[in-house]
Amino acid sequence: MIQGRPAAVSVWLAALGIALAIWWVTKPPPPDRTELLMEAVEHRQLADWTDDDHHLALQAFLRSCARLEALPLESQVGPDRFDATASDWRRPCERGQGLTQANPAAARQFFEDEFVPTAISDGGKAEGLFTGYYEPHYEGSRERIGRYNVPVYGRPEDLVTADLGAFQAKWEGVHLVGRLEEGKLLPFDTREAIESDGLEDRAEVILWLRSAVDAFFLQIQGSGRIRLSDGSKTRVGYVASNGHPYTAIGKELVARGALAEDGVSMQSIRRWLEANSAKARDLMSVNARYIFFRELIGDGPFGAAQVVLSPGRSLAIDTTLIPLHLPVWLETTWPPGSDRPEGATLRRLMITQDTGSAIRGPVRGDVFWGGGREAEELAGRMSEAGQYFLLLPKALHERLAAAREKTQ
Repeated sequence: MIQGRPAAVSVWLAALGIALAIWWVTKPPPPDRTELLMEAVEHRQLADWTDDDHHLALQAFLRSCARLEALPLESQVGPDRFDATASDWRRPCERGQGLTQANPAAARQFFEDEFVPTAISDGGKAEGLFTGYYEPHYEGSRERIGRYNVPVYGRPEDLVTADLGAFQAKWEGVHLVGRLEEGKLLPFDTREAIESDGLEDRAEVILWLRSAVDAFFLQIQGSGRIRLSDGSKTRVGYVASNGHPYTAIGKELVARGALAEDGVSMQSIRRWLEANSAKARDLMSVNARYIFFRELIGDGPFGAAQVVLSPGRSLAIDTTLIPLHLPVWLETTWPPGSDRPEGATLRRLMITQDTGSAIRGPVRGDVFWGGGREAEELAGRMSEAGQYFLLLPKALHERLAAAREKTQ
């Protein structure tokens, strides 16, 4: 199993220092054009707050607590602007762990006592986009046999990743990804190059799938369950990317006139790819981003928060702007195809436990719907306007409020 990066790479990166960042990024990243505004509100201002099953959200939150408890109390949680540390979650986690019975009313009281609802906006615009994702189920094999001929790669041994924020604060959240070749750092291979030339001499093939379309959507979702040819099952999850930007191929299909703008969904994209196999590879190559995986043992899938995701209760957010492990009150609309009436409101308490390359902005979220066909239908059709409210631990809220008063 190929793991981590060679020791020589780490030494090389340390020696190169800031020059490395300047060589790769020929100019600093553009300034952050978002203006994250926060305003405390009361729980009674959250529409349908008392109608939710808060115990389900509590179970998801306690998974975050297990992760947070493993961190030193002074560990930073989230971007600098929040000044949050693991200690801010200590009291809520200790109290939450004492609520062992499935009592929605007691769970609701817990969230009301321990957290302060905070309205979020992007420069005063409270509405944003909310989509969905899921854990796909596919057929696969550990050996390349018969129709199982599409590789799922582990992390390449020559893949190099560096956090540019370690060199200059203005590059916080910007990561460099490349490969070493004769002492030089070069961009890592694009999707087109990987699929044309392969990586068998540089990365372990952990599984083989039957369909290039399955492999593509596995990468979009970032995790999946695989039923192997011998009848057993396994799970794979994200371990790294090739560092190239994500491009939505649905937009490309619209630009080519292949799909109407209001007809784009995961289901319609898959149908087009499967019906146009001769053009499918060219279209998928428009998205140069490529994902590498590791095999997971036990429960899953795991999100960026390093906790098992909870169907319908875990939310992916932009971690450059919003901390993980926060309760969030989501107000949006059920996606088409659900068992709710068209346009039915979706209002529930969720926990920020994941992120994604397409999730960008203060008011942007991706709902994890679980695994299987029903989850696929919900995730594939969800593209809804909405808003959310962060529930800040009281200690964090009070510290942020005091800091704002000093600047006024």
